[in-house]
Amino acid sequence: MAGLPRIAALALPPLALYVHVPWCVRKCPYCDFNSHGVGRGAVLPEEEYLAALLDDLDADLPLAAGRPLASVFIGGGTPSLMSAGFYARFFDELAQRLPCAEDIEITLEANPGTLERGRFRGYREAGINRLSLGVQSFQTAQLAALGRIHSGDDAVAAVEEARAAGFDNLNLDLMHGLPGQTPELALADLERALALEPEHLSWYQLTLEPNTEFHTRPPVLPEEETLWDIQDLGHERLEAAGLSRYEISAYARTGRRSRHNLNYWRFGDYLGIGAGSHGKLSVFDDSGRLHIERRWKARQPESYLRRRRDPRGFVAGSSWVSDDELPLEFAMNALRLVEGVAMADWQAHTGRPLPMLDERLEAARNKGLLVEDAQRLQASPQGLLFLNELLALVSEPSTE
Repeated sequence: MAGLPRIAALALPPLALYVHVPWCVRKCPYCDFNSHGVGRGAVLPEEEYLAALLDDLDADLPLAAGRPLASVFIGGGTPSLMSAGFYARFFDELAQRLPCAEDIEITLEANPGTLERGRFRGYREAGINRLSLGVQSFQTAQLAALGRIHSGDDAVAAVEEARAAGFDNLNLDLMHGLPGQTPELALADLERALALEPEHLSWYQLTLEPNTEFHTRPPVLPEEETLWDIQDLGHERLEAAGLSRYEISAYARTGRRSRHNLNYWRFGDYLGIGAGSHGKLSVFDDSGRLHIERRWKARQPESYLRRRRDPRGFVAGSSWVSDDELPLEFAMNALRLVEGVAMADWQAHTGRPLPMLDERLEAARNKGLLVEDAQRLQASPQGLLFLNELLALVSEPSTE
């Protein structure tokens, strides 16, 4: 590892596992994730994909360094296209390969329009203990504009079935700033979501991402003033309902924050398996110095499955995070958290002495973007709204 970036040695951080399922019924026009539409009724290669996931995991096991998994997150695509039996077999095999925390959090993303009756019970029996439902909106016109294949009633029925199956940890994904949306319509969505009493709600603004249909043919979105009104009114309503904001777009009841996502934002480690998955690993060299490696897997499902017979394996690429990249890598995660992080964590994770930050922090505080606390690196409410400006101030490469 000669020539790699060197930072102060740390104890290895918590380890999580991300599993990617790349298929969906139909690609949504706003989606920039690695998802591939297959249409309704398609027969997915469950056996072959399961075998590939396990081979992929086996190849990454040396990177786990014997650490127990704190969380597992299954994302997509639409993971609920896979059967409960698929996940039961996967978790049986996983338990033979890696230790798991006794209270491990295991999340499955699911879309209301892809669920067969009774499937939730099978997921719960397989060991999944947290569901994340991609509701996005409860309103017919908004769902049509987003290219969703479910109705608002489908979303309500999915929540009811999840509860009946024994799920007591439920996240709802909900968007705002949708085409033609007014503050009244956005709040109506929130009210319907709150009536379902979720433990966690991810409430985020629609953005037009590159390489999406919406980026190529953008819809007419609400004016900026309307977006501010939606944000302010919605935040106030969620807090009043007992869902506290702990990250820019994440709200949770007490004790129900997403452990998996917290691990990302606190710069923890995670293995990534599945087509197009990404991982971040802390690696010690022979001299005891810690380096950060990012790895990603073959993106196309067909290519990923062929990698089982390829001497190159599943890794499509990897890179070491450089000294100049570390401040931004750390800050762009940690500053998303409402509570921020201890100032000492900055030096521990980036190797940059705190005095190097003084002038930048002062500039950020003068602009009202940071909380006035010498012991914490914490965005102010204004800083959370203008995070990109804050990141530019605190993480630009040093010229010293």
